[in-house]
Amino acid sequence: MKTSKLEPEDTRLSALLRESRESPSLPPHFREYVWRRIEHGEKPDSLPAGFAWLDGLAARLLRPGFALACLTAMLVAGALLGVAQGTNLAKQEAQARYLAAVAPNPLH
Repeated sequence: MKTSKLEPEDTRLSALLRESRESPSLPPHFREYVWRRIEHGEKPDSLPAGFAWLDGLAARLLRPGFALACLTAMLVAGALLGVAQGTNLAKQEAQARYLAAVAPNPLH
């Protein structure tokens, strides 16, 4: 068995390794297409055309200010609905007590 140390400066070996690497061929006019997209600022289509609005909605919802405003609006709406329901329940209980005080149930 031959044991020889390869020097890092071996140019023949480097050239042979470079030749053995296979690089995939690019489609025709690939560079022109890429530069045209960069110049126009085009984004690749990630969603079908019918769902493009969903991407915009997600981007808007992920903004901290908008998310905080939505959270605040939901908390205020929940509190108002809770107060309204509590008021309605208190009104119903007051009516039931009044009815019980004025016309007691003869069966009890």
